[in-house]
Amino acid sequence: MRGTMADDELEAIRKARLEQLKQQGGGGGGGGSAGGRGGSGGASQAEQQKQQEHEARQQMLNQILLPEAADRLGRIRLVKESRATDVENRLITLARTGQLRSKVTEEQLKDLLSAVADQGREQQEKIVVSRRKGWDDDDDDDLFDL
Repeated sequence: MRGTMADDELEAIRKARLEQLKQQGGGGGGGGSAGGRGGSGGASQAEQQKQQEHEARQQMLNQILLPEAADRLGRIRLVKESRATDVENRLITLARTGQLRSKVTEEQLKDLLSAVADQGREQQEKIVVSRRKGWDDDDDDDLFDL
């Protein structure tokens, strides 16, 4: 019962925020159309959609992260946004596939961060050497026999 109450409250907050965004976007979009810039309404709509997606991600992360873990992820975002986004994407994927049995603790988040960092290092450490076609090691000897 308690989870339903929190979900209802979150839904009400989300609806209020969405209504607020609609009012702000509607006033700005109308002014842009009157000025002869019909394209700004589309940009505002795209921005609203992006904001809604961001809020949906945040809502999901709030449901799967303990407050300490969410705080750590926020601090990581300040330092390196791409790493935080990678971790968020992985967490959301784990949650959607049902692989998370409980809320993620700070220690579990640290482990996930290490895994993401190791994966990034592996990608950076790969060196690809490609030889030229028709080049033979015997050809090197010709260079030194001047």
